[in-house]
Amino acid sequence: MKGKNITMKNVVLKTVLADPNLLLVRPPINRFMLRYLKKFSAINIGTNLILHSHLPPLNSKAYSRFVDVHLRKGTQGPSHAQIGLTNACPQNCEYCYNKDRKGEIMETNTIIEVIQDLKREGVVWLGFTGGEPLLNDDIVRITESAGEDIAVKMFTTGSALTEELASDLRMAGMFSVSVSLDHWREEEHDRVRRCKGAFRTALEAIEIFKRIDGLHVGVSAVISKEMLSHNEVEELLEFLIELEVHEAWLSETKPSVLAFWTDDQLFSEDDRLGMMEIQDRYNKQGKITVNYLGHFEGRENFGCNAGHKMVYVDAFGEVSPCVFTPMTFGNVREKPVSQIFHEMSRYFQSSDCCFINNNYKLFRDRFSQDVELTKETSLEIMSNVCFGELPEFFRIYYR
Repeated sequence: MKGKNITMKNVVLKTVLADPNLLLVRPPINRFMLRYLKKFSAINIGTNLILHSHLPPLNSKAYSRFVDVHLRKGTQGPSHAQIGLTNACPQNCEYCYNKDRKGEIMETNTIIEVIQDLKREGVVWLGFTGGEPLLNDDIVRITESAGEDIAVKMFTTGSALTEELASDLRMAGMFSVSVSLDHWREEEHDRVRRCKGAFRTALEAIEIFKRIDGLHVGVSAVISKEMLSHNEVEELLEFLIELEVHEAWLSETKPSVLAFWTDDQLFSEDDRLGMMEIQDRYNKQGKITVNYLGHFEGRENFGCNAGHKMVYVDAFGEVSPCVFTPMTFGNVREKPVSQIFHEMSRYFQSSDCCFINNNYKLFRDRFSQDVELTKETSLEIMSNVCFGELPEFFRIYYR
């Protein structure tokens, strides 16, 4: 199960051999990427060389497209996308970003068309979410439709998983899965998920996924301010090391829904830096890859790219800047997702701070009771938003 750690010298060599076009990328960008790579220990999982699951495998066709389309040619399209395959879910998480989304579920052919359209626009990394994506009966067919030149990852509670389905997803091309597990204590995880048995379901799913050759297996955990202040993040990571998963994908609770539109639950900059310190410390140990979203999206690295390099299509076809932002700029049944994205991206830019963290009060002021997702209200909110400075990567990129 455990992947083999690779030295940074061999990582660079293997990556260049897989795609010599890396040598054509401007030196300042390559130097930035090398500094970023050094924050992690790449591992071999089957034939894939994986830094972490928010990037395609470094020796894959998807990463070669990332190099060519984004690092060299500078496309205006997105690199990352998430799609909700269903809004159905047996759990009822208190922080769920999809709580207020409604509509008619996309059909499989529509989802496949959206994926192909996103690929043409430059998407190289695709996350399947929900609801619970495993409840979509066509998930294997949808995964297969993405092709070899896009990296497909799934976020799942583990509900409805069987060993046969896990194997079929890997055969269809899925490279990574993250099973939701927010706490090492069963009663606490079940409480947050508002679902008795959620903890056991997650552990069973992890064991099934671990038995699938070549599959990168992680846990996605939502970290609260209370967990961070009580030094419980480390306890969670020690538990995950015992589970022998490859990666801990960590994000903080986001102010995406009414219950979390309060300052006292929002991560401060000091909180973010504290999470980064934990990430760096554990990554140096090499027992597990810790992949904190606030690091990837921090000012030191790629920044928040909601609506710029990231796009979310929910299960009803509504197009949003990211999963955490209760907005829509159109529905894929009415316009191609590429057209909606380019209309939306005129309002967004890469920023050194999380968009929803920085602007959630605008949503709180606009939606006092029910969240109304319409393009009109989204544009109204955009007239008052605040962006930060360019993050380090884009300061280099736009020179």
